[in-house]
Amino acid sequence: MYRTAASRAKALKGVLTRSLRPARYASSSAAAATSSSTPGYLSWLGGGSSGSLTSLDMPLQGVSLPPPLADKVEPSKLKITTLPNGLKIASEMSPNPAASIGLYVDCGSIYEAPYFHGATHLLERMAFKSTLNRTHFRLVREIEAIGGNTSASASREQMSYTIDALKTYVPEMVEVLIDSVRNPAFLDWEVNEELRKMKVEIAELAKNPMGFLLEAIHSAGYSGALASPLYAPESALDRLNGELLEEFMTENFTAARMVLAASGVEHEELLKVAEPLVSDLPNVPRQVEPKSQYVGGDFRQHTGGEATHFAVAFEVPGWNNEKEAVTATVLQMLMGGGGSFSAGGPGKGMHSWLYRRVLNEYQQVQSCTAFTSIFNNTGLFGIYGCSSPEFAATAIELAAKELKDVAGGKVNQQHLDRAKAATKSAVLMNLESRMIEAEDIGRQILTYGERKPVDQFLKTVDQLTLKDIADFTSKVISKPLTMGAFGDVLTVPSYDTISSKFH
Repeated sequence: MYRTAASRAKALKGVLTRSLRPARYASSSAAAATSSSTPGYLSWLGGGSSGSLTSLDMPLQGVSLPPPLADKVEPSKLKITTLPNGLKIASEMSPNPAASIGLYVDCGSIYEAPYFHGATHLLERMAFKSTLNRTHFRLVREIEAIGGNTSASASREQMSYTIDALKTYVPEMVEVLIDSVRNPAFLDWEVNEELRKMKVEIAELAKNPMGFLLEAIHSAGYSGALASPLYAPESALDRLNGELLEEFMTENFTAARMVLAASGVEHEELLKVAEPLVSDLPNVPRQVEPKSQYVGGDFRQHTGGEATHFAVAFEVPGWNNEKEAVTATVLQMLMGGGGSFSAGGPGKGMHSWLYRRVLNEYQQVQSCTAFTSIFNNTGLFGIYGCSSPEFAATAIELAAKELKDVAGGKVNQQHLDRAKAATKSAVLMNLESRMIEAEDIGRQILTYGERKPVDQFLKTVDQLTLKDIADFTSKVISKPLTMGAFGDVLTVPSYDTISSKFH
């Protein structure tokens, strides 16, 4: 894309240069004569034929200027309405000509009983398929007709269905969205087609060692609901079908566990269109979130190869403990890391703690990066790394050493200020997206019952001190270790040996 844009810019530059510049060997007097006898290049803007260029301050004939924008535009207020059946409708207006609307459900893999394992994964893939009112073909054509975009995602705690289009199509957007979520047909041939794709997706996961390990350490580190797999186990694929999905949705897709959130839509308009479509959802008391307990654990899978992938992780508080969850987020940004090759260009990300102290110092380490996975009541913070098998034990020891150094207070104010600035800019830039704005509204209301202002998050980040980071890290690494290894794991030290490196 950049190459094409550059070539077009060069061609345009050549045309303008050939049109505007005097002959290469023309004398100054000849150039002056040409200038005085030829109308100015921009004279057509003013409709005249004078040889002098028209002033850019001169108003154009027949063109009225729009009123100037105010120096300060106040953000619109978020409005939330709770329907009698418990479903919440929330929206926030924006000057953008497009709108994003999402239906967010407090339902994820943690709500899957063993019989339902894989249901959330399949539901994500069955989004925006045939409904009781529309064939898949008709649904696609209607979305295309309004220039819409749809997406669906599933996590361990929540599911989301979103649609994005111009504001003029809000009624159509809401109707298509709610019909897709409330009235899926689960046709056998569509379900079987997605099951075949899921089988391929599960096989591909093993080719993504970082994603594979992050999934594995949840199962190893928790007992209870969070240990349930996010991806459908292969053993469940033969059992999953449309009837099972209907049963799972009937049990979990209730009004009190849903939020319809929108960015760029007038609240009254959204309420008028959506309320008749969702008011008949059953008014069932909200289910208590299934319990999970962090226990720590060890996962290893030897597949051979020329690399050893590892992850070390510890429990951190969830979003219901906002300050410590924010601290974990800033700590992840401070530790940073990445691959030994900077894909974004030389130097990208190389200012972070792990880049400077591990990747730049040890060529045997191919990748080293901090990660977080934070839920409502708990979460994980850790470091993922990849190295040659011969260096695996040393690489794991380096990861432990860096966390101990942070806990020991070796971070200086410059490191912390950079991490805080990067955290704030990442959040603010993400919220410039309509779809992320709508998602933030929906997920926060599911978690807190309200949307907390972004200024509150930024203030919490600003208030963090070096002592907060050191104390938090020290407390985190004192908890039981969760360890994962994949690839050539024969040289990875024992669980107890690795755990002792953090104390």
